Amino acid sequence: MVDTVNSLAARVHELLVAVLTEGPAAVGTAGFHDVVARATALGPEARWLVAAGQASLGEMALARGQSEEVILHLDAAVTAGYNDCVALHAGPLRPLHHDPRFRALYQRMRVTQGDLDEFFWLHQEMQTAVREAQDATVDNLGRLDTGVSSLPQAPLPTRAPHTHGVLITRIDLAAVQSALQQAALKAEFQRSSGNTSLGLIDDTWDHERARRDAWYADDLEDRRRQAAEARAFVERPGVGTTLVPCPPLGSITYPV
Repeated sequence: MVDTVNSLAARVHELLVAVLTEGPAAVGTAGFHDVVARATALGPEARWLVAAGQASLGEMALARGQSEEVILHLDAAVTAGYNDCVALHAGPLRPLHHDPRFRALYQRMRVTQGDLDEFFWLHQEMQTAVREAQDATVDNLGRLDTGVSSLPQAPLPTRAPHTHGVLITRIDLAAVQSALQQAALKAEFQRSSGNTSLGLIDDTWDHERARRDAWYADDLEDRRRQAAEARAFVERPGVGTTLVPCPPLGSITYPV
C-alpha cells in the first residue's frame, strides 16, 4: 500500500488508541518510529506527521521516566512543526520546565491565538471525555435492561487551522474518544449479555425494573448527546491569525 497523509494519520490514531487501551509497554515504540520514517519519506506535506510521531515517542519516554529521551523527541517534534504549548504544561512535564533545553525548544514554538484557543479546547475536551466516561460507568452499574448505551462525544473541530500542529492534538483527542468508546461498549455488551442470560433463567428477574432502567438509560444518553454537541468548538470572531511566540513557560494552567 502506498503511504498517504491520510493513511499515516489513521496509523497514528490506531497506535495512540492501542497505547491507551493496552498500555505503552505492550505497544512499544516501533510503530511510532515507523510513522516518522514513512512520513519523512512523503516530504513536506507529511511533516506534521513526523512531529506527531516524535511527540508520541516523547510521551512514551515520559512514561518510562526517560527525561533525556523526552527532550530529544520533543525537540525533533518542534523542528517538524509541533506547537502545542498547552500540552507542554501538563503535570508530568512540569518537572522539565527548569531544564534549559526544554525551555529552548519551547521558546522556538509559534502559535496563533485562534490555534491556541483550539488547543485549550482540545485538552479540556480530553478531560471532559474522561469524566463523562467515568460518570457513565457509574450510571450503568446495576442496570437490569439489555440495551447498550453509547458514549456521546463532542465533534472534532473542522476549522482550517493556521498551523499543522493543531492536527496532531486533534488526533490525540480522537484517540482518547475512541479508547473510551471501546471500553464503554465492551462493558455494555458484557452487561447486556449477562442480563439477557439471567432474564431467561431467573424466574424472579425484575422485568419491570429492567424496562425502567432502559428508559432512564436512553434519557441519560440523549442528555449526554445534547451536552456533547453543545460543547463543540466555536471559533471567536476576529481572533488573531498572526504567528506569535507561545505564552511564557509556566503561565498556562493545564485544563482540569
